Amino acid sequence: MKLTKRQKEILDFISDFIDRNGYSPSMEEIAEKFHFASLNAVFKHLQALQRRGHLQRDPNRARSIQLSASRSQGVQRLPLYGYVAAGQPLEAVTAPESLEIPDSFLPRRKGSYYVLRVRGESMIEEHIQDGDYIVVEARETANPGEMVIALIDNENATLKKFYPQGAKIKRQPANEALAPMVFEAPRVKIQGVVVGVLRKYQ
Repeated sequence: MKLTKRQKEILDFISDFIDRNGYSPSMEEIAEKFHFASLNAVFKHLQALQRRGHLQRDPNRARSIQLSASRSQGVQRLPLYGYVAAGQPLEAVTAPESLEIPDSFLPRRKGSYYVLRVRGESMIEEHIQDGDYIVVEARETANPGEMVIALIDNENATLKKFYPQGAKIKRQPANEALAPMVFEAPRVKIQGVVVGVLRKYQ
């Protein structure tokens, strides 16, 4: 069934929001974008899009909207390289596994991508929770403030925000209960930059 103009606008907004942020918009953000007077209007539109197979969502969880694979041109099978710590350093475990990732979760630019699973809660204020999967663009450089995977002393992989400070690098968690970690720059080797977050519901 063909989408209405407003349904297509909402679907495009959700897709663009995920591309920019790596997670889906909230009901309130959708309502604000389209000037809906109540969240009930958002709910009805999302229900219609879900019935038509364009998205999936868990009504009991915040930011749970996931676009269906049919929304994109296809899927890519990316290697799953094990766990990364969103907390204290944890050795990255290489695993001979892979995950199918919708193209809508990947940037439009060409690049090399892989998946890691998160352990820890130091990035919860960036909507990355323990057990989530993160899609990573393999890069050796990053811009200040980007979420990066970095090897510490060539053996321990961590997920934090990246802030260079002269001869040192600050690794900033997104959890106000935790303190930042500062290392001498030669001890830190960037492995990639986070471009998306996936969550599986049991």
